[in-house]
Amino acid sequence: MKEIMSNLESKMEKSIDSLKGEFATVRAGRANPAILDKITVDYYGNPTPLNQVGTIAVPDPRMITIQPWDGSLLPLIEKAIQKSDLGINPTNDGKMVRLSFPAPTEERRKELVKDVHKIAENAKVAVRNLRRDAIDKLKAKKKANEITEDDVKSGEEQIQKITDKYIKVVDSVLKEKEAEILTI
Repeated sequence: MKEIMSNLESKMEKSIDSLKGEFATVRAGRANPAILDKITVDYYGNPTPLNQVGTIAVPDPRMITIQPWDGSLLPLIEKAIQKSDLGINPTNDGKMVRLSFPAPTEERRKELVKDVHKIAENAKVAVRNLRRDAIDKLKAKKKANEITEDDVKSGEEQIQKITDKYIKVVDSVLKEKEAEILTI
């Protein structure tokens, strides 16, 4: 039964890490290099992540600079950013690509808050699905006569406590992101 609990905790921890990763890609008006993580550049025929073709820096809170190690990549980087769903036009000065982030409007902030709420709700669903899977494993052990009915009951209580703990973590991560978006 300990195996089920530790397995459940590690999977829920991964769900929280995934949530934080998704939140990092939400463009909240501040320059965050993580929003570039999903963008790839065609580097000698191979799709290569931006952070592997140059130096990404944040010189001030509203700007990201990308300085490629190979100058011939500048137009490709520019094109990749334009094709992405960032909604930002890059500027190329011949040495580096600059991304300027305008302050979001009140309407855009509310939209972003709705988006992060959806992401958080998906994380809660993932946590609840993990709870259901763990309970099913307990019931399967009971059916195979490996554990007693009392073990199942106490196991379900433990699983619920773990689930509640991770739902609270999702809520606190959401609250932090919401505050970040609204105080830009």
